[in-house]
Amino acid sequence: MGEMYYSEFVDVYDKLFATTKRLEKEAILAEFIKTLAKKDESEWIYLLKGKIFPDYDEREFGISGQLTLKALAFAFGVPENKVTEMYRKVGDWGQIAEELADKKRQTTLFSSKLIVKKVFENLRKVVSIEGKGTVSRKIELIAELLGNASGREAKYIVRTLLQDLRIGVADALLRDSITDAFYHDDKKEMVSLVGEAYDLANDFAVVFEAAQKGKKELEKISIIPGKPINAMLAIKVEDIDEAFEVCGVPAAVEDKYDGFRVLIHKNKDKIWLFTRRLENVTKQFPDVVEAVKKYVKGESFILDSEVVGYDSKTKIYRPFEAISQRIKRKYDIEKIAGQLPVEVNVFDVLYYQGESFLKKEFKERRKLLEKIIKNEKWKLVSARQIITSSKEEAMRFYENALSRGEEGIMVKKLDAPYQQGRRVGYMVKLKPTVNDLDLVVIGAEYGSGKRGGMLTSYILGCRTEKDFVEVGKVSSGFKEKESEGVTYDQITELLKPLIIEEKGNVVRVSPKMVVSVTYQNIQKSPSYSSGYALRFPRISHYRPDRGIKDIATLKDIEKEFVRMQRKAEK
Repeated sequence: MGEMYYSEFVDVYDKLFATTKRLEKEAILAEFIKTLAKKDESEWIYLLKGKIFPDYDEREFGISGQLTLKALAFAFGVPENKVTEMYRKVGDWGQIAEELADKKRQTTLFSSKLIVKKVFENLRKVVSIEGKGTVSRKIELIAELLGNASGREAKYIVRTLLQDLRIGVADALLRDSITDAFYHDDKKEMVSLVGEAYDLANDFAVVFEAAQKGKKELEKISIIPGKPINAMLAIKVEDIDEAFEVCGVPAAVEDKYDGFRVLIHKNKDKIWLFTRRLENVTKQFPDVVEAVKKYVKGESFILDSEVVGYDSKTKIYRPFEAISQRIKRKYDIEKIAGQLPVEVNVFDVLYYQGESFLKKEFKERRKLLEKIIKNEKWKLVSARQIITSSKEEAMRFYENALSRGEEGIMVKKLDAPYQQGRRVGYMVKLKPTVNDLDLVVIGAEYGSGKRGGMLTSYILGCRTEKDFVEVGKVSSGFKEKESEGVTYDQITELLKPLIIEEKGNVVRVSPKMVVSVTYQNIQKSPSYSSGYALRFPRISHYRPDRGIKDIATLKDIEKEFVRMQRKAEK
């Protein structure tokens, strides 16, 4: 017990920043986690990822570069134009905070040491402030911390606020470090249990606390309606042969919908809807909530589904792009629900009437699903399915799905459990050969002429164990007019608050915006930090329903590159 100084976190941040070696990072974190365990403040572990809430909590600091500028000027008594001048030279808010704090320390006789409790409390208050005077109150809270911070502390406070910590702590690294800290001798056995506990909880504080108490506590972590969990993910296959090879025969074959994934939670009279990125979209989809109440039997459950848009007049399914704007909508919700109706296609049950079904076989889960759903076309239905060992029958189902406007098919292993948050061989997806990837925007460039003032060219990134690396640049795919789809103007508005660095007309942004990208092929390239470049990329969809956990990894890029090389050689 006892106080903990923020400088102890900063020392760890510096050590992590100084090495790119994963095992070194793990050892640094494991040692610090043991120290942190003695403080009896499990939520402080979020700070190791630059956060103050669990991963499923979508609340954000809402701090832009402009607000950072004002906070620095206010905290250190420096004119705003002087801070702007510094930024033009340095281009890094964290570094500027460090310089200004160090200068202040040299001229101030006394300043109290920052304790973690104070940093954590102020950061949480920054998030929670709403209403009149929000900006000035946020600036005061930030300035209060910066005023007592050393240069290094100021740098990391600002980087935390901008969600740009730069220390390379991803979920897998934190999972392994917790395992190493408490189960060093049984690490191989325990790492999967700690990982499973995290997939269920989506909360490192819960896992950290349970891990200290032992294996039994970790095993107690379960799913509960109302608390989002990661969805099971599919792997791509090239053909039916490969699908059957992965899933075995007979296998379940279902439609692959061009909508967005929603996990439906119910407990008594309360219903929650969560996207793949754990975002709560219950308010945006009152029509889905009503359909769940009306067409699903049960007091408590968690269902996995795909919500698909359709044209109310022609009754033809619409592509995801047509309904994507409903996900972020904050106003005129009832009106837009009428204009852009959706159908819920339910394909799995994870929890029912107080019991977790995660470890039960898929065929058993499907039987339960058929019992509890009253199918109502254009409202809520169970996913269309056949069970087959025949390639011909599977191909007929596939062609039929495409003719109805579906994206393709899913093939599922009948005796498999539900493995949340992982791409395992329990289900695969097959769709027409289009080279496409989900990637994240990590930078952008301002356009010129009629696109002046808008961010219209985007630097794309894939993820590695510790960071994001560039795989190319794209400037086509969005629209000029709102009636045609998502516009460059709308994307610019979404990207501007994410800007963390500016150099000329190029900006670096916090990696939050996920896009689906089609491309001709992949080639090796020294121009991008991944070592690869997408040739002729084009954005096909803006994906507000997906998070950075869903994007392609560098290993995926390498695998695609090898596959394309082999194909070209044939």
